[in-house]
Amino acid sequence: MVWGCMSAAGVRKLHVIEGTMDHKMYIDILNFFLSVSAEKLGLGGDFVFQQDNDPKHTAYNTKNWLLYNVPGQLHTPPQSPDMNPIEHLWRILENSIRGRQASNLAEFIDILQKAWEEISPAMTKNLVDSMPRRLQAVIDAKGFPTKY
Repeated sequence: MVWGCMSAAGVRKLHVIEGTMDHKMYIDILNFFLSVSAEKLGLGGDFVFQQDNDPKHTAYNTKNWLLYNVPGQLHTPPQSPDMNPIEHLWRILENSIRGRQASNLAEFIDILQKAWEEISPAMTKNLVDSMPRRLQAVIDAKGFPTKY
């Protein structure tokens, strides 16, 4: 499992997660990586954070941490968990590493990191710019699934 951050300006380094992630580990990751990633992406403290409705993302402690540490959040309706544009990046990443051979975990992580870093800012900008259409699609579908 990995954690990654994206904006219209591009992506930041992927964080590889060892073991099973629970809400405590997720908060630790956010605490350590979110503000640093936002700063390096040129967002400073002015950004809207979006995640899906995974239980560790919606846990009480996570919600409290986000309330005090994130300037704004875009909440995803339960029926549209893949509306988040980063879901499309995960698919792009998966397609870009398909067929590459790794002889061990460290080599696989290196391949994954390099493929992540090759994702262009133009790609992430396009995904971020699609958000108004994504939101309108959810409104039009009255909260039910969309093509996104």
